Amino acid sequence: MTGGSGGLKSEAEAEAAGGHAGPSGSPPVDAATDPRTEDLQAKAAVLHEALPWIKRFTGRTVVVKYGGAAMATTTGPEAASLDSFVGDVVLLRYVGVDLVVVHGGGPEISQTMERFGKQPVFVDGLRVTDADTMDLVRMVLVGRVNKALVGRINTHGRLAVGLSGEDGLLVTARPKQDPGGRDLGLVGEVAEVDPTALRALTAAGLIPVVATVAAGPGGQPYNINADTVAGALAAALKAEKLVYLSDVEGLYAKLGDAGSLIRRLGLVELEAMLTDGHGLAGMIPKLEGIATAIRAGVRSAHILDGRLRHALLLELFTDRGVGTMVTRSSGGADPAPPDPPGEEVP
Repeated sequence: MTGGSGGLKSEAEAEAAGGHAGPSGSPPVDAATDPRTEDLQAKAAVLHEALPWIKRFTGRTVVVKYGGAAMATTTGPEAASLDSFVGDVVLLRYVGVDLVVVHGGGPEISQTMERFGKQPVFVDGLRVTDADTMDLVRMVLVGRVNKALVGRINTHGRLAVGLSGEDGLLVTARPKQDPGGRDLGLVGEVAEVDPTALRALTAAGLIPVVATVAAGPGGQPYNINADTVAGALAAALKAEKLVYLSDVEGLYAKLGDAGSLIRRLGLVELEAMLTDGHGLAGMIPKLEGIATAIRAGVRSAHILDGRLRHALLLELFTDRGVGTMVTRSSGGADPAPPDPPGEEVP
């Protein structure tokens, strides 16, 4: 639009002068200095940083254990939520990562037990599971938590399928023996894994979501620790990564000392920590699961703070990563699979 001496410059005239015409009546905008452009450039830089990692993980398997503690929404601007986790999982699936999600649900099981007048009892972190408790565990993990998580993922499309260790005999259990001779009831440990169903689902572009109830002798269901199952599944699948989302930043050299966070360690160091056992608290099942996975050829395992928004994406798709990483060799960089033939990763 042109006018007299008091008229506005046309869009073409504004661009020729080095800017873009703004809204009617506003001065032209210089794209090079526009804060909105800088914000978009920052977002583009994030995508550019992620590109080599996306290329490396496409078609690879990542097993993620989403713990009961990490499921709880915390406060603050960085607080994660179920929707945030689901969004990360869906994004990973759409860029070609083969995901297997293993979930816990301990807090909800305890709450349900109390509503039914049963007091939870634990022995060295393991829930003593009688027949009535096993019914509740099955109801909560398989019938409630699993279905809720699958349903939330499937709001983004036909993506997730829920199953338990009993389905297709994915996980076969044997009774867990307490070293002190205490009766744990129907608490199991992994006897065998058959990943046939998982491979079929991921090959079809689907995300298996696994509840950790497994069939034992005579078809009796057993309650198995979800950290243990995640490690066993990662080992059976020869996964690229095993990731534990928890309610701590990672593994600490000194329990409770935030400054002693261990960023990287090797399998030998991990096994030494397990032998010592001092100050590991509830970390032992995770560390045992990691050791099982790394020994079986899983390239790296991670303990991340699931309360941190997008922790999963930060670990997989950024150069720095977050939390604690364990590899076979001590202090090594996160090992990457070979690039596809004829391709170079920048």
